[in-house]
Amino acid sequence: MNSDSDLQIAGDILEVLHLLQPEREHPSTVADFAGLARTIAADRPRWEHLVRYDATTRWYHRLRTGPGYEVWLLSWLPGQGTGLHHHGPSSGVLTVLDGTLTERNTASGPSGPARRVLEPGAQRVFAPGHLHEIVNDSLEPAVSLHVYFPGMTEMPMHAPARTAARAEV
Repeated sequence: MNSDSDLQIAGDILEVLHLLQPEREHPSTVADFAGLARTIAADRPRWEHLVRYDATTRWYHRLRTGPGYEVWLLSWLPGQGTGLHHHGPSSGVLTVLDGTLTERNTASGPSGPARRVLEPGAQRVFAPGHLHEIVNDSLEPAVSLHVYFPGMTEMPMHAPARTAARAEV
């Protein structure tokens, strides 16, 4: 009978480097980016003092960059929104930090375009080319965190479907 255990065969298991996963320095998966957003969101002292509100436009501040990604902090006063757009070749994670935001996209159901109300802590992950609009439909300011990977290089705007249809008439 062989009495050799795995530990006796391999020696000190902590010394066997090929069995250990190296700690990643930067996120590389969608789950990693969503986790990064949650970690930053939970660290209010890191971002809260940076938030500003602008009555004429949405305020934004690049909070962090890494290899192939950017993290942005945005504020939204009531009524402010993005307009219908997509993020070119970038995927993204949107996390609501304060307030309430509404996401509308062009996917239609029986009641019209899809609409999602996003409360604090809500996260939305979107792929390249995802066409949507974000609006603060509430009566209170809102703050959100956006992670784009790769870093955002374009944000093409689109006319709402109703406007485009009317323009053709």
